Amino acid sequence: MREWSTLALLAMSGIGLAAGDATPLSDGKTLNGWKPLGGTAEYRVVDGVIVGTSKFEKVNSFLVTERNYSDFVLEFDVRQDVGPTNSGVQFRSASKPDFENGRVHGYQSDIDPSDKAWSGGIYEEAQRGWFYTGDMNPPGKSLYKYGEWNHFRIEALGSRLRTWINGKPASDVIDDGHRSGFIGLQVHSINSAEEAGRSTSWKKLTVQTKNLKRAPPMNIFIRNNLPNNLDADEKAQGWKLLWDGKSSTGWRSAAGAGFPQKGWTTANGELAVSAKSGAGDVMTEQQFGAFELQMEFKTSAGANSGIFYLLTAAHDPASGAPLGLEYQILDDERHPDAKAGIDGNRTIASLYDIYPRATLRTNLGVKPVVGAWQHARIVSREDGSVEHWLNGVKVLEFNRHSDDYRAHVAGSKFKSTPKFGEAERGHILLQDHGDAVSFRSIKIREL
Repeated sequence: MREWSTLALLAMSGIGLAAGDATPLSDGKTLNGWKPLGGTAEYRVVDGVIVGTSKFEKVNSFLVTERNYSDFVLEFDVRQDVGPTNSGVQFRSASKPDFENGRVHGYQSDIDPSDKAWSGGIYEEAQRGWFYTGDMNPPGKSLYKYGEWNHFRIEALGSRLRTWINGKPASDVIDDGHRSGFIGLQVHSINSAEEAGRSTSWKKLTVQTKNLKRAPPMNIFIRNNLPNNLDADEKAQGWKLLWDGKSSTGWRSAAGAGFPQKGWTTANGELAVSAKSGAGDVMTEQQFGAFELQMEFKTSAGANSGIFYLLTAAHDPASGAPLGLEYQILDDERHPDAKAGIDGNRTIASLYDIYPRATLRTNLGVKPVVGAWQHARIVSREDGSVEHWLNGVKVLEFNRHSDDYRAHVAGSKFKSTPKFGEAERGHILLQDHGDAVSFRSIKIREL
């Protein structure tokens, strides 16, 4: 009954099934066409099912196809019922002698039975880490059913990577890091002997490489890793480029008319400020009310900066700071401001000097790294609710019209400013705090 319900879900979602042009990846009897890489986990075929069983070791194991695939639709059923353990399916992946002695790397659709529930998320194994966490698509977190057969679909067409679980959208990524590679079944390394012997089972593995047609839009958040690029599906969701990636159009100095003549540059697809330039902050000419804002930022060692929103004045007479809410950008490990304030409310992604962000996860691609591009996202709704996101994880949520918010403001450096941060509309501002910081892929959609 479950298989029929999966087919029905796929049909109702508008996803074309691969059946007519799909090729089985397993003969149901042997592991012909596959080879092991990485660790020493055991892979065997039992009653037409490929079963991978964990061993106590610190190296991930993979059973990979001998053939590479570029554009394709991959479908399979997966089940875990011998102790929850992380797994995943690699695609467009590789193992090369010149990369960490043959370590498997490339895209992965995660299989995550833990409370984190990031199954179907897209991860770049051994490289940049998480592109699309389960948190970015909250309804997708409940799709994977531990102890049952789950139907996965992975669509890799050009730079567009999308996944579904049991006929429902899980993740949507645009990235050009890998255009071809093998498919692999992962048995994750384990941290204790108690986890040895846990298994992940796969069946009905098929791949379609001909007569490919992209499935309809998923209508979930799209993580676009192409710099300053706006996909047609993003446009359909209401997203616009707030910075065009090449000029100062739409931006001006916070100190007055015109764009700064020094300090800020718009070259190489980056809106960047140099260290100790004295250029001052830059802000949008347009004001916004309810909105969703996203961008990538890259800091130098020890840097301090910020993304201000709902800005009503370039400088607050009481505090001297820009008069708006600040998504803090900071090198927490090196800058002393991380230890100032109250309870960490000056650390990266915090609402500066008002609310601290949550404890950061340490996953690759989620934990911020100095000198690498990080993804910031701010959601400000009409009812006053606000969210701060960092690298695909929501790290702060508050309501700027609540008594709790006002109490926190009363204990901050903004306590003398009436109704601080409660304006209906305001500008977006990028701060020059005297350190080298770069921004790109600045996008906004009004809510």
